[in-house]
Amino acid sequence: MRVVIVGGTSGIGLAAAARLAAGGAEVVVTGRSEERLRSALKQLGDQARGEAVDARDTEAMRALFEGLGTVDHLVVTLTGRGGAGPLSSLTADGLTEAVRNKLVPHLLTAQAALGVLNPEGSITFVTAASAGAALPGIATLAAVNGAIEAAVPGLAVELAPIRVNAVSPGVIDTDWWSEIGDEARAAFMESAAESLPVRRVGQPEDVAATIEYVVRNAYTTGIVLTVDGGARLKA
Repeated sequence: MRVVIVGGTSGIGLAAAARLAAGGAEVVVTGRSEERLRSALKQLGDQARGEAVDARDTEAMRALFEGLGTVDHLVVTLTGRGGAGPLSSLTADGLTEAVRNKLVPHLLTAQAALGVLNPEGSITFVTAASAGAALPGIATLAAVNGAIEAAVPGLAVELAPIRVNAVSPGVIDTDWWSEIGDEARAAFMESAAESLPVRRVGQPEDVAATIEYVVRNAYTTGIVLTVDGGARLKA
């Protein structure tokens, strides 16, 4: 089983790559940074190989898949930056950047892989629970992630028998939060943990377990699985 994980050199993508490789899959990871790619491959061992490629470069992604040959499963874990903040401060450039950094590469990466995807295989998008959250300052994040999730049922029918699913993480302790600084990050994680029914924030491995489920379960398609520690249950 060959699995391509786009954005698989860090965070959730790397955890998914490690879990799938440990289960016997041949894993191909991609990322923009050569340094992160080398570090990821060192961690993953002989079951993995990788390519440094920017998923926003559609032609580069097409060339990548053409060179790989048959792929059984595609996992797209790209996160992107930008989009958080109140509506009052939203700019056209910021909104466009948020769409260009996540929505566009998610869908066009799936398109680029179609020619080599095993008909009995799958596509898994990693979105974010902001898609269904009612919180101030996340409207753009919700719009971008919600757009990907909204595409899942239609793509599952359009691309059948290829399976299409999404995994929607809540607060996960990854480097995505690094830009707010160590002190603010620690305070936020502590506050988030106290507010959740499970009393902790998520780890990349929590999401990786769900990704492995939708990749390996051949009777699952057209769904979005939320992994949020119960955040959706709060009043």
